[in-house]
Amino acid sequence: MKLIRFLFLTTLYMVTISNTSVYAQKYNPDKMNKKARALNERAYEEAIDGRYTNALNFLEQALKIEPGFVDVYLTRAGIHANMRNYVASILDFKKAFEVDAPYAAEFRLPYSISLAGNGQFEEALEQINRFLEIPTLNEQSIKAGNYRKGTYEFALGWKKQYGAEILPGKPVHLSDSVNSKDSEYFPSLTIDGKTMVFTRRLNQYDEDFYYSVLENGAWQGAKPLEGKVNTNLNEGAQNIAQDGTLLVFTGCNYPEGAGSCDLYISYLRKDGTWSEAENLNINTEGWESTPSLSPDKSELYFSSNNPGGFGGKDIWVTRKLSGGKWSKPENLGPTINTPGDESCPFIHADNETLYFNSTGHPGYGSTDLFLSRKTAAGWGEPLNLGYPLNTIDDEGSLVVASDGVTAYFSSDRGETVGGLDLFSFQLPGAVQATPTRWVRGKVYDVKTNEGLPSAVELTNLSNNEIVFKLQTDEDGNYLATLPQGKEYAFNVSRKGYLFFSAHYALNQHTPESGLTVNIPLQPLETGASIILNNIFYDVNATSLKEESIQELNQLVHLLKENPALHIRIEGHTDNTGTPADNLRLSTQRAQTVVDYLITKGIEKNRLHAKGFGETKPVDSNNTEEGKSRNRRTELHIHQYSP
Repeated sequence: MKLIRFLFLTTLYMVTISNTSVYAQKYNPDKMNKKARALNERAYEEAIDGRYTNALNFLEQALKIEPGFVDVYLTRAGIHANMRNYVASILDFKKAFEVDAPYAAEFRLPYSISLAGNGQFEEALEQINRFLEIPTLNEQSIKAGNYRKGTYEFALGWKKQYGAEILPGKPVHLSDSVNSKDSEYFPSLTIDGKTMVFTRRLNQYDEDFYYSVLENGAWQGAKPLEGKVNTNLNEGAQNIAQDGTLLVFTGCNYPEGAGSCDLYISYLRKDGTWSEAENLNINTEGWESTPSLSPDKSELYFSSNNPGGFGGKDIWVTRKLSGGKWSKPENLGPTINTPGDESCPFIHADNETLYFNSTGHPGYGSTDLFLSRKTAAGWGEPLNLGYPLNTIDDEGSLVVASDGVTAYFSSDRGETVGGLDLFSFQLPGAVQATPTRWVRGKVYDVKTNEGLPSAVELTNLSNNEIVFKLQTDEDGNYLATLPQGKEYAFNVSRKGYLFFSAHYALNQHTPESGLTVNIPLQPLETGASIILNNIFYDVNATSLKEESIQELNQLVHLLKENPALHIRIEGHTDNTGTPADNLRLSTQRAQTVVDYLITKGIEKNRLHAKGFGETKPVDSNNTEEGKSRNRRTELHIHQYSP
């Protein structure tokens, strides 16, 4: 009769193996030295209480007495596995099989798990198949074996489909400037990648926020966030806005809390310190945690066990309303959420790639990381991020830098200096986000140079959909993200001023740096003018392109909001062609704009069209770039008397 207690907490079930082997054995545990058996028993008890170092010492002593003690190798293999030292675990399993493979046959299940923990999924599948061939397995063992077999087959399928896209290297442990003997987790980044905020658990219980600044390619020594956001209570699971101006985080068991864990918000003050946190209006008696703000700060994703979901924890989204309140949260639906748990959402700077973790979607076992991409029809089918980001163990939070490739995450993998440490990793192509640049700057009055709170809109010219709509701060500062590979109309407006428009084509650019665009707004007054940068015509024709509609409608809104405004639309060309043809083309193009405005209800007597052909260039006609600038449509205020 064989009765072996085996410690292996990473299996789906803790199984005590107790049955008669059908195989011939050459090893008999009852014939092992009595002292060695006592040491093995003592090691097991130490391991059960989590004192692994003591347990390993006792096992080492037992092996000095009995080098062929199979049970000791099996016990030590289980301890190493629990410590996630899978290489050492594999070696001990192999030694046990070398001494007596029939005796250790039923341990091919935990052996396969250690192999998978080390990324050896082909060998893991081979071992689990051999395990499942054992005729005396009980129902629970068969269920555990089939579960693991499914995860190994998934891992091999992912590798076959996407493995070639994995970039060279492995997760990189961040420097000791960031990581410490305490646990660090939940990293979050500003859009420029120069400030990282994370949670540090001090003395195993007190959670506070720390930050590190990237200088000359190196993360500097981490410091606590200054101000009132850190308290004597626990603060964690935070997300810093991509412009660095506010922090949304989780506070549990706060005196003013609505439930067990709530979402709070803190603002960066002008002196560089953080304000006292405010409880958000979306919190319930349940659990709300792991927030993530969209790039324009108009949407907030988070995890909650609110009623009406699909499982224990689901991912929800709330949208910012006028006045600063947030809308009633909406569940992201069954494509994202499952009967399991979904948590730690992170919406990338491209505003279309959502990363999260889940226990309910197919994967490597336990909690895996996934992504879903936003489409016109909703959220796409989640895609597992694959090995080595996902392993057989639990994976937590992950953020991805604006380049769409560099991921930061927390882990307690073997090379940590504390419990959980922060790592970086280069994502495989299939699970990268869209590389994203950013535009930041200040909106100000062209006459007074004073900052102007204004509305900023970013429109995808391919479909005229508004991808960002944000409000600057009270000083006129703004930040907008620009996913690469698209063309955008950029508009800034404020009542009493002419709007500003720009056009960005990011089909060829790299996301290595952002743009700084300070925007002077002109007060509405006679003689003021702007270039309408987002009005486009077909080549050598007067017909308007579809991409012009957004800007034309902006012009319609300006005229309707200011009924005393009379304007002149001016057309200009480069010097290609004859002067007479250019004058005719520019005049007809200006008239096309006027005709559109009339169809939208603007009175004809408020509008005038005039063409200037090639006579008023703003740049040289000796280069294509200069010619492009000379081909333009302008708006001039002909008369305004508010």
